[in-house]
Amino acid sequence: MAFVQLTYRDSLRDIEACLRSLGPKLYHTGFGQSRISRSTLADANEHRSWQIYHDLALILIERARTLYRDDKLVSELQSALYAFDSTIIDLCLSLFPWAHGSVYQKTAAGIKLHTLLDLQSQLPVFVRVTAANVHEVRMLDELTLENGAHYLFDRGYLDFGRLKRIDQAGAFFVIRARHNLRFHRLYSHPANKPLCVKADQTIVLDVFYSRQQYPDQLRRIRYFDQEHQRTLIFLTNNFVLDALTIAQLYRSRWQIELFFRWIKQHLRIKSFFGTSPNAVRTQIWIAISIYVLVAIIKKELRLEQQSLYTILQILSVTFLKKSR
Repeated sequence: MAFVQLTYRDSLRDIEACLRSLGPKLYHTGFGQSRISRSTLADANEHRSWQIYHDLALILIERARTLYRDDKLVSELQSALYAFDSTIIDLCLSLFPWAHGSVYQKTAAGIKLHTLLDLQSQLPVFVRVTAANVHEVRMLDELTLENGAHYLFDRGYLDFGRLKRIDQAGAFFVIRARHNLRFHRLYSHPANKPLCVKADQTIVLDVFYSRQQYPDQLRRIRYFDQEHQRTLIFLTNNFVLDALTIAQLYRSRWQIELFFRWIKQHLRIKSFFGTSPNAVRTQIWIAISIYVLVAIIKKELRLEQQSLYTILQILSVTFLKKSR
């Protein structure tokens, strides 16, 4: 299955034909001398636990994060910086009846990839695969929060009870506010209007249930995005960083959208070689392992000028070549 990701194979029959054509080269790359059969691959996808590949990916991620620990996306920030979001991979309902779509699309199917991305290293540190009808905000309960870290969320994750849990863990959050947020202002701080910070306020919530969940003060920042000509409003529990830095932190959240786009374009996670939940999760975790392995290669071989895509392209045509 790693061979699939590195060489862009499309089906089990494709894998079988390509590996059988390689002959003696398979032995020297760890495949052994056994005859590759698509039925064997199908059985392994169906019955070999996806947890094996999940655990392998976590080990690789820890190794990669050690290599990237000195890389800083935001120079003013010494603590960890994470973005949390999800993406949907569409599936065929007749082939994947367990992967229910959203409540609004009864005839659709899909899986949702919930990911916590370390923005400093561009590595996923938390991934959950669920049916597409599982709401994103529920995954916040599964995060292991890191003291002093900053977590970035889009407004779909605005749940004041869960944000309070982040605050109680000694971590910080930056999240987009909804347009109908009800609050009253306690203080107004100096705003750097020439740099597009239109307001910097300390507020408390007005809605009874919201205030019960988050009774403490919040910081509200109104920022004008010149690039897209729109006004963005952020909520955070960080009262130390200046407002412009908070806005720049949120802009870096876009990196997780680029991560989703990259893995969908360059890894095999949009078409699957098995229809069971185990087969789908196995393929996704092997794809993540390959992504992290390429990131490790880039750092250990000091290929700083090469993109991950370029390294993958080179590997796809040199995978079974022996160095002299």
